[in-house]
Amino acid sequence: MDIKDTGNIENNENNQTRIKKTIGKIDQLVYDTASILTTAVVAIMLIFTFIVRIAGVIGPSMIPTLQDGDKLAVSAVGSKPAVGDIIIITQPNWFNEPIVKRIIALEGQKVEIDFTKGLVYVDGKLKNEPYIQGSTTDQEDFQSPQTVPKGCVFVMGDNRNHSTDSRSNLIGFIDENYILGKVIGRISGAGGWWVR
Repeated sequence: MDIKDTGNIENNENNQTRIKKTIGKIDQLVYDTASILTTAVVAIMLIFTFIVRIAGVIGPSMIPTLQDGDKLAVSAVGSKPAVGDIIIITQPNWFNEPIVKRIIALEGQKVEIDFTKGLVYVDGKLKNEPYIQGSTTDQEDFQSPQTVPKGCVFVMGDNRNHSTDSRSNLIGFIDENYILGKVIGRISGAGGWWVR
């Protein structure tokens, strides 16, 4: 073997070593990328299963706050229901589908509605409702006053005269166990993005 052959062997060995290192780096990069993507997918699935859900608005009952077709982010965890919260309700109803409404009163509170003047009172106090469209003149089946039963809430749509809600026997009081979650923001729709 001459000197030239020894140099070629060393060059080939160096090239093979560099190729192995490069392949090792590529393998590590692929593994790291796959690991990051898998972790991200699992995290997103857990978030959307246990923390945030997506719900859609069907119909005009929440105009002007929400529009038909809006997609909403709904928090499935957190605090107890509060007056003013917009919630997704899964309680069996005449429509056979989840509905979106606003909480007007909680358990033990007395709801009175003056349908002639279109005003809503809770525990004798006039509600300030800048979010509604129109006044509350559609009585449905509601007989005023009514006290919200234990473990329930009284809900209404913001579009008061185009909403079937707790005023109607088709919906009635909402058992808190059937509250899927609180709307925390709009993801898409005519009104653009918003967060509560």
